[in-house]
Order: sequence, then structure tokens, then C-alpha cells
Amino acid sequence: MSKEAPDFSPELQAAIQTVREDVSRLHGELVRYGLVVWTGGNISGRVRVGDDPSADLFVIKPSGVSYDDLAPENMILCDLDGDVIPDTPGSDRSPSSDTAAHAYVYRHMPEVGGVVHTHSDYAVAWAARGEEIPCVITAMADEFGGPIPIGPFAIIGDDSIGRGIVETLTGHRSRAVLMQNHGPFTIGVNAKDAVKAAVMVEDVARTVHLAREAGPLIPIPQEAIDSLYNRYQNVYGQSADARR
Repeated sequence: MSKEAPDFSPELQAAIQTVREDVSRLHGELVRYGLVVWTGGNISGRVRVGDDPSADLFVIKPSGVSYDDLAPENMILCDLDGDVIPDTPGSDRSPSSDTAAHAYVYRHMPEVGGVVHTHSDYAVAWAARGEEIPCVITAMADEFGGPIPIGPFAIIGDDSIGRGIVETLTGHRSRAVLMQNHGPFTIGVNAKDAVKAAVMVEDVARTVHLAREAGPLIPIPQEAIDSLYNRYQNVYGQSADARR
């Protein structure tokens, strides 16, 4: 059921504003890393306020708006059915054409706090071939814990893409999927984490493509992939106290 802004608690209003600011700002990272062209691509972020059921909301980019014109006040607030919350900033605009896909992911993957879609060149090239990116570099083992899988072909406009994302990534270590003939979608604990995954997808897609052009790829043994993934996810970047 849709909710209107006057019903939001002060705590929820503050959480929504924080996500608006984060999602707006993070779109600049897609431009910075060359992952989008024109108005393509999108980022969304889930609103979290403890166990408050009224916080079943997410913020997403408006459709067809220049990246230079994006701002917190024109981000769009939606419920988990993908419906725009009326009488909230940005509600006079149409949300991203991928809104239904993002909403489906949030409904079925409660651990996900951010979703990103880009049209980055090398990742889209792998998607156009319907080919997963094999795990042949240690940075990929660190970040994704294995290959980046291919998801099914799906048409934009309903939740078909979302279903493909969830079906492909459920039980998979990867936080990225290459939707066949379309491009990469990434998930994360929040919007920033999903953006990081999007940046890393394009990095490994380019590197593995270039390596394969030069010669055969050398697989990494599964036990080494497991060790690298565990270290990066659970040890790397933590203080000595955090590791005790």
C-alpha cells in the first residue's frame, strides 16, 4: 500500500533524505568511471529504519533526466511494488524504466540495500555473447568469489528483469549478473556497495577480454578462489582489533 509523506515519522523522513542524497550523488560515480552514456543506467537505494514496516521504500533515479540535472529533490520515492509515493519530492516525474526490476529484487532479496544498472562497454559485450566472465584474476575472486554469471534475456517494462536477477544471483556469491543482450546489474548492502560492484564488473570484464584476445586464459583453482574471497570479504581492510 502506498504511503504519503505526512504519515512518515521524523526518523523515516530523515532516512529517506539520506538515501535521496546518496543515490543522487552516486550517479556521478557512474559518469566518472565511464559506465553510462546519455541518460542510460540507474541506481536505487533501499530505505531502512530498523524493523519499521512503513520503511518498505526505495529511492530511484527519474527517467530520461540528464545526469547533470540529478539532485536529491528529483529522486523518486517508491514502495516495494514499484509504485511512486504521491506528494513526495520528484513524484511528478516518471521513475526509471527499470523500476519494476529494482522493486522485484528488493521484495525477494531483503538483504539487498542497493541496485545498480549500467551499460558499460565491456560488460555489455560479454552480455551480448551470452557468456559469463570466468574467474581468472585474483581481483575477481576477491570481489565476486567466482565467475560473473549470465542471466536470461528479458524485456524492459515489467518485473521480468528482476525475476532473472533474483533467479541468477540467489545462492551465488557474485553481486553482479550480466543480463543477456542487455548488460550488468549489481546488488549491494547499500547503494554505494552496489556502485562499487558495478565499477569492478567493468574492470574485470575489460581485463579478461583483453587477456583472452592475447591467448588462452589460466583458471584459478577453486580452493584458491575460496581463500581469496574469504580473506577479502572478512579480513582485508579491517583493523587488528576487528579481526580478533
